[in-house]
This record gives sequence, structure tokens and C-alpha cells, in this order.
Amino acid sequence: MTHRLYTTSFASVYPLYVAKAERKGRTRAEVDEIILWLTGFTPEAFQARLAENTDFETFFAQAPALNPARAEIKGVVCGVRVEEVADPLMREIRYLDKLVDELAKGKPMAKILRGVSA
Repeated sequence: MTHRLYTTSFASVYPLYVAKAERKGRTRAEVDEIILWLTGFTPEAFQARLAENTDFETFFAQAPALNPARAEIKGVVCGVRVEEVADPLMREIRYLDKLVDELAKGKPMAKILRGVSA
């Protein structure tokens, strides 16, 4: 059975990521930088995915260059260790959740992006 999140529009969840960051004094631009770093989308391609209401499964399937440094993302999101998530798509989603969490907790961008610039 496909997880409900996989068929959820990325554009419907994106404002929640932005709101979480902005509540903690961070910016939409920083959230976008994280997403572009993680997925390899250009800003234009990312905006197109939002406009098309692309679902999570398609969003990650179309990501041109998932960042190899994402394997360094460790920790707990929603009570689950991201590095132990077995399903590859759910792991990608949890990586993004963890990066947005780190942003909201005030971590510097250089540490969030694992020392690599976008």
C-alpha cells in the first residue's frame, strides 16, 4: 500500500515548511536553498514543480541530482531515526523534514548543508 504522503502535493506541504522556518526567524529563501541543495532542482524547475502540484513521489523521482551529502543527515524526526528509514522515498522526505527542523532550531546554513555550498 502506498503511503498517503507519497501522493500528497509537495506544494500543499511546502508552505508548512516555510511557516515553520519563519516562526523561528528564518526565511523562505533559506527553505528554498535547502530544497535545491537536497534535490538539485534549479530555482525555475522547483517553482515549476510547485505550480504543477507535483506529488512527493514524483517530486523526488524528478529530482535531477539528489545530493550525495544527504547520507550525512542523521537524527530523529517524528520519533524515527532518519538514517534507519527503510523505504527510500520516505527516507528522502525525512531528510527534508530534518533539514527544515535544523533550520528552525537556528543551525547555521553551512552546517545544515553539511559544509557544502548549494
